[in-house]
Amino acid sequence: MSERYNPAAIETKWQTVWEEQGIDKTQMDEGKPKWYALTMLPYPSGDLHTGHWYAYTPSDAAARFKRMHGYNVFFPIGFDAFGLPAENAAIKRGAHPAQWTWANIARMRTQLRRMGAMWAWDSEAVSADPEYYKWSQWFFRKFYDAGIAYREYAPVDWCPTCNTTLAREQVWGDDRHCERCGTPVIKKNLEQWKFRITNYADELLDDMAQIDWPERVKGDADQWIGRSIGAEVTFHTEQGDPLVIFTTRPDTLWGATFMVLAPEHALVDSVTTVEYRSAVAAYKAQAARMDEIERGAADKEKTGVFTGGFARNPVNGEMIPIWIADYVMMGYGTGAIMAVPAHDERDFAFATKYQLPIRRVITGPDGATGPLAEAYAGKEDGAMINSGPFDGTPVEGAVTKVIQWLEEKNLGVGAVNYRLRDWLISRQRMWGAPIPIIYCPTCGVVPVPYEELPVLLPDDAEFRPTGESPLKYHEGFRYVKCPTCGGDAERETDTMDTFMCSSWYQYADVSLYWKKGEPLKADDLPWDKEKGDYWLPVDQYTGGIEHATMHLLYTRFFTKALRDLGVVNFDEPMQRLFNQGMILGPDGEKMSKSRGNVINPDEFVDRYGADTVRGYLMFIGPWDMGGPWDMNAIEGVHRFLHRVWGVVTDDPQMTNPTLDPNITPVWNQAIRSLLLMMAPIFPHISEELWHVEGNTSSVHLQRWPEADLEKAQEDEVVVVVQVNGKVRDKLTVAPGTDATVLRKQALALENVTRWMAGKQVQRDCGA
Repeated sequence: MSERYNPAAIETKWQTVWEEQGIDKTQMDEGKPKWYALTMLPYPSGDLHTGHWYAYTPSDAAARFKRMHGYNVFFPIGFDAFGLPAENAAIKRGAHPAQWTWANIARMRTQLRRMGAMWAWDSEAVSADPEYYKWSQWFFRKFYDAGIAYREYAPVDWCPTCNTTLAREQVWGDDRHCERCGTPVIKKNLEQWKFRITNYADELLDDMAQIDWPERVKGDADQWIGRSIGAEVTFHTEQGDPLVIFTTRPDTLWGATFMVLAPEHALVDSVTTVEYRSAVAAYKAQAARMDEIERGAADKEKTGVFTGGFARNPVNGEMIPIWIADYVMMGYGTGAIMAVPAHDERDFAFATKYQLPIRRVITGPDGATGPLAEAYAGKEDGAMINSGPFDGTPVEGAVTKVIQWLEEKNLGVGAVNYRLRDWLISRQRMWGAPIPIIYCPTCGVVPVPYEELPVLLPDDAEFRPTGESPLKYHEGFRYVKCPTCGGDAERETDTMDTFMCSSWYQYADVSLYWKKGEPLKADDLPWDKEKGDYWLPVDQYTGGIEHATMHLLYTRFFTKALRDLGVVNFDEPMQRLFNQGMILGPDGEKMSKSRGNVINPDEFVDRYGADTVRGYLMFIGPWDMGGPWDMNAIEGVHRFLHRVWGVVTDDPQMTNPTLDPNITPVWNQAIRSLLLMMAPIFPHISEELWHVEGNTSSVHLQRWPEADLEKAQEDEVVVVVQVNGKVRDKLTVAPGTDATVLRKQALALENVTRWMAGKQVQRDCGA
């Protein structure tokens, strides 16, 4: 009897052998088609969870499958290592975030290696490594030189107690309070660094047709970018100030009965009369404590306050009241809207609540012109009414005609608007790539010279629970000499959004830490050009759909900007994208400690081995759907591997009776094919049994078995014979039998003859 299946022994053994032999190290090979496979890099939180396993196992199996089909596969790994959790841990533990981060990376490396994935560990990139983020700073410099990076006032969440800005993830609860001190946050304008992602809005939308990405991701991105075609029309306040609005329905201008400004709009104070000043101030303060998602929610009750001011509608000269409301935001359009309650659901609800006029300017599909019980969009049917020179104009095509009229009268212009705003990259915290900018009282804004990069994060920063970045209080970091005039100057103490570093890690992986320790130049490339030309772009990207409107949008923008700078010669960073679903707890609910349904994958690897866990996750259901963890199902996978072990090693408890010598070659071929097909999913046991069978090279370097379609062809097929739609008999014939022969044989069947009873065939469905 052979030894029984012992996953703990064989998995450690083969992981060591694979690393010593370097079978997963990737080299360029012009004789094979390349396949760059990449899964979104993990954040070093400290422990792998089931989500990590579910993301990486199928990705690894797919990469192995491609390699066995003759592709030269590059499958790197690394860590997206900057971010707020490390900074919070530093405050809690009184340690530098680098210590927490690198300790977690060391632990997660060990856990990741237990998975047995074919990662090219020699290409591991860590975004918190100075040799990595010096290139993040190099990219910032390139963007700054090209005018893509710029600085302006921007609204941010501000904690008045901690005296600092907060990232969205630092604002908690329905009342939007500071996570550190509990104070309600407010909105405040500060100087911030941004990237001009809006310059690429059309391209980001239109180019989605050329990439093989899930439709849901494309749809989310489409909504996030929010391209709208319409007109900009200029109203004027009583004080004579121009008040520009964007509308997709200029054909309804004559139905505007009031205007609504965002509480942050620059004209709010000037249009507000003394009588309404206190109410407006209170409403502005209330709106400042809400985020845009909450303010824009479709089911949120619409509220607002009258300013006491009025504006003139340019198309009919009417003076209409100006309100402020939190559902209008500066992040979309101009921060001001004309309200047409008869033909907009949101405006209708607002007008009804505050008893504002509702004027119909589009007839119903039946020609109705009377009062409305609810808003009627009228985008396709009806005609314009109560609209001056356009009375009777069909709605279809009216937008174009009205825009032309507005332009002729110098009242407005055709325009395209986007919901997307420029990417705000400034973060008032330390654990991120420093922004390479110096402020000089003489020279102004001065970028750090390329050859002086990286601007290093200090390793002796003091983390205090003040909510402010310690870089502001680190004199050695903050105070420097101006690289232009040599005078006293100060560094920018903001760091870059972590999405900046994750937008280009697919390039860093290609030639890890290129030009390590060397001074940089503006005309450098952040990776070896020969390797980049061979491997880029990514062929298959995998990861969570939650990144659809952040990471995935930013990395596409990043690549397009690099293309325009001559750094890359392609338009999209990843050709194909797959999204995995979520593994739920055994109770079918999302895993959480409070529910007590968290599954620790390490425990199951200890008990069953990595191959069993891998196999279970591969067969739990469709990868993009996920499913609940099933304790019984994982036992079934483990029993299957035991049976395979017994069959291959001739364990009498597992094997069929002694084989006839005449069929032994067929049996051996079946075992060989079985192990080859198991290899991508069950890499360790497949490798062990492959060598038990007498092979000396790795199973993972073999070709996928090819099917012989002729041998798989059926010798006989069953043909169902029906009379008047009901089965009356069956025929067993050779594949490809002529239809005329089939018809003759069918009509000769006794049961068919009986049901036909001498009748003639009216219609032959099978011929």
